[in-house]
Amino acid sequence: MKWQLALAACGSLIAASGTAVAHHSFAMFDQQNPVVLEGVVEEYRFTNPHSFIVLKVRQQDGSTLNWNLEGTSPSSLVREGWSSKSIKTGDELRVKMWPLRSGD
Repeated sequence: MKWQLALAACGSLIAASGTAVAHHSFAMFDQQNPVVLEGVVEEYRFTNPHSFIVLKVRQQDGSTLNWNLEGTSPSSLVREGWSSKSIKTGDELRVKMWPLRSGD
């Protein structure tokens, strides 16, 4: 019975490992055509598993468009010197990002 349980557990880990790798793939991003955005921070979330910035970007016609930018994990950002106070609502940012291939 123990070996059956161990085999089932190993099978589950092997099956789930492909999902984890696919989740962290960069294939969904168009890395050949980066986009530079300039705008005002509406929200900054220093949360697991990914950080987020909501950036209000002024369009050419004068209207504004909110971009939801997904970043890396807080633990990765901390290793680069960031903290939950690195960005504040109202800060002006210029960011280079890779859009989704789908256009969303």
